[in-house]
Amino acid sequence: MQGQPKPYWPPLLAGLGLGLTLLMTFVITGHGLGSSGFFTRAAAAAGGWLMPEATADNAYLSRYLGAGAPLLAWITWEVVGLFVGALLGSYAAGRFRPSIERGPGTGAGLRLALALGGGVVTGFGARLARGCTSGLGLSGGATLAVAGFVFLIAFFIGGFLFSKLTRKVWE
Repeated sequence: MQGQPKPYWPPLLAGLGLGLTLLMTFVITGHGLGSSGFFTRAAAAAGGWLMPEATADNAYLSRYLGAGAPLLAWITWEVVGLFVGALLGSYAAGRFRPSIERGPGTGAGLRLALALGGGVVTGFGARLARGCTSGLGLSGGATLAVAGFVFLIAFFIGGFLFSKLTRKVWE
């Protein structure tokens, strides 16, 4: 790894890059950005392999069983590309350092438990809202969907309020 990490991109340049990526995703795939659908398809596929009858009887997951193999879905390759691109970008910038970020009074176990709990709640909320932050916020906002803007406003208000509640974990 290099000695000094490269600086982060300027926010306007990063935003321009994200906007062009979103535009190209619409042009090439006909879909916007999003990732929560991948995890639902993967859960349905795993359920179909491990517990086929229970998954087929599940009203939510059963409709994903007939959607085809998860590796054939565009969203799978979007998520794989996101992971590989982030990994390569962090290496190229000299910023890849596995660690558990936490406050001085918070142990690694608590931090991991909070991260898992937050991930589960966020994943549930994304499926309940029928899309994740990138799917609803970015793609919905780009198509001028009212739901996208309502989601973004609620997302930022919720994040601000929850950060006030959990501030002590980081102090």
